[in-house]
Amino acid sequence: MSAYTLGFVGAGNMANAIIKGAVEKDVLPCDHVYIFDVDNAKTAILSADLHVNIAYSIKELCEVSHIIMIAVKPNAMEAVLKELKPYIADKPVVSIAAGWSAEMIREIIGADKKVLRLMPNTPLLVGAGMSVFETPHNLPDDMAAFVENIFSTLGEVDHAPCKSMDAVTAVSGSGPAYVFMFIEALADAGVLCGLPRSQAVKLAVQTVMGSAKMVKDTGSHPGALKDAVCSPGGTTIEAVKSLERDGFRGAVINAVEKCAQKSHILSNKQ
Repeated sequence: MSAYTLGFVGAGNMANAIIKGAVEKDVLPCDHVYIFDVDNAKTAILSADLHVNIAYSIKELCEVSHIIMIAVKPNAMEAVLKELKPYIADKPVVSIAAGWSAEMIREIIGADKKVLRLMPNTPLLVGAGMSVFETPHNLPDDMAAFVENIFSTLGEVDHAPCKSMDAVTAVSGSGPAYVFMFIEALADAGVLCGLPRSQAVKLAVQTVMGSAKMVKDTGSHPGALKDAVCSPGGTTIEAVKSLERDGFRGAVINAVEKCAQKSHILSNKQ
């Protein structure tokens, strides 16, 4: 697969993780990466760490890159897109900003522009991300495959239509926050029951990791795996009863629904 030159607008944690994964796994040579950020310190650090190139303006970035990847916060998107518009020409734009569909991006940079929007999540930082590509898109097949190959080195990839991206945001984009809260609560419970904090965290983390791996590797329904842990009249079913009584599943479902609704509202406000 040919290595296109990839230009990043934004040099924060997500850009750092994408570049590091692509470079270290030989998906993209470091000299094929350019970065631009208004924070010069960020680009200097990233360049020193990964030996990538620095662009000193949006104009320069567009001139030297085959594909432009926008890795800025959603509230900075409009300003960035307006600055890109005069220089983008026929260069494809890839965006990881939440709440910004490909159609919304084209409304600013031009209806004829090539745009791919995707939603990654923060476990991408440790090579265990979930990245969902909005479909359809209008990138050439080889360029789309090139971008997808980069994200597949950083975890799993999937595809969803624009109408489903609010749900994607609520389940996988924001989902790590819910899981972190569960790990914290599980560890707190361990401390309450007498475990040292470090051991309680270790047990909670490995339990979540192992349980997720069982669902993935066995292909079994989570409910079936839960049932297999619950012995008749045993300790686990007593805990499950308590979780059900306190509305555990309902609370999770309600939270995801609220998140999806908020994502939809924010998308319509852009």
